[in-house]
Amino acid sequence: MTRLFLGLGSNIEPQRYLPLGLAELEALLGPLRVSPVYEGAAIGFQGEPFWNLVVEANTTLDVGDLQKALRTIEYAHGRPENASRCSPRSLDIDILLYGDLCGVIDGVELPRGEILDNAFVLRPLAELAPEDVHPVAGLSYRELWAAYDASSQPLRAVSLDL
Repeated sequence: MTRLFLGLGSNIEPQRYLPLGLAELEALLGPLRVSPVYEGAAIGFQGEPFWNLVVEANTTLDVGDLQKALRTIEYAHGRPENASRCSPRSLDIDILLYGDLCGVIDGVELPRGEILDNAFVLRPLAELAPEDVHPVAGLSYRELWAAYDASSQPLRAVSLDL
């Protein structure tokens, strides 16, 4: 079993699509640990605010098979197969960390660069796994969040009724 962290986001009916995504992930991976949910501005394009969260799970799937399964879940919940990176999403699921793997594996960048770049990934990850250490930066997620300029990407806690 490999411990992994996934980032989930939605800016199209997030109260609908995030719980659906979590249910499908639980069916695929088993028990999940789920971070608080945060609302933040769309990054890279004009659009409705995103709701984001991070989940921790374990898997026996390799990175490539996991990525395919995640895309299948996204497509089942309205993500167009040709969606551009900076566009609205009903459901977006990204592999953030897969064990301690580093590099590009089966087309997936590990650890995902957004961990260090975006508050909507780093803050929930720091709350879910504060003492875990980023495999490249060498600092805990608590330390990384403490050093992050949170005013650059303001977040607001929101409630996701599960």
